Amino acid sequence: MPKYLTLDESRSLLDVAGDEDNRNNIRDLAIITLFLNCGVRLSELVNINIKDIKFSEQKLNVIGKGNKERTIYLNNACVKTLNEYLNVRPKEGIKYDSVDALFLSERRERISNRTVQVIVKRELQKAGLDTNKYSVHKLRHTAATLMYQYGNVDIRALQELLGHESISTTEIYTHVDSTQIRNAVESNPLANL
Repeated sequence: MPKYLTLDESRSLLDVAGDEDNRNNIRDLAIITLFLNCGVRLSELVNINIKDIKFSEQKLNVIGKGNKERTIYLNNACVKTLNEYLNVRPKEGIKYDSVDALFLSERRERISNRTVQVIVKRELQKAGLDTNKYSVHKLRHTAATLMYQYGNVDIRALQELLGHESISTTEIYTHVDSTQIRNAVESNPLANL
């Protein structure tokens, strides 16, 4: 069973990521928002270029495993935080090979995997969440699980969104808890005879 944040823990994480005590709060909030809303992989996130985002269509193209390109549709939270970040993203002094990169480090170069891992760990700690239990990859699990549990997302759609080659990989997100089982029984139309 994959570990994932609950809906309330996810909201807490988004709340602390936007704290103004961090000079990169707008960038970091955009990063956490993409992880929790789109289920992108770490490697996909750091390799996003500005041109990969189509705001008019609310979509993002990423290069996943096996160098396969896929489209991820952006919800309003993603569009909002990305726009806010692009408004404060450095415009000058960017290293020549990072000019197209969406997310930049303090050194004005493409953000590294390690820097993103440090950001996520710091934000998890600020939210009071166990950093031994949760990580960047667990945010991907969280996005998939929340979409499946709360969004009634079809497993095939989830497979496409996550870029899984096999449906069996996606099936790990279809775990159910006792509340879901109870709700299933309660929702039977014969329950109140």
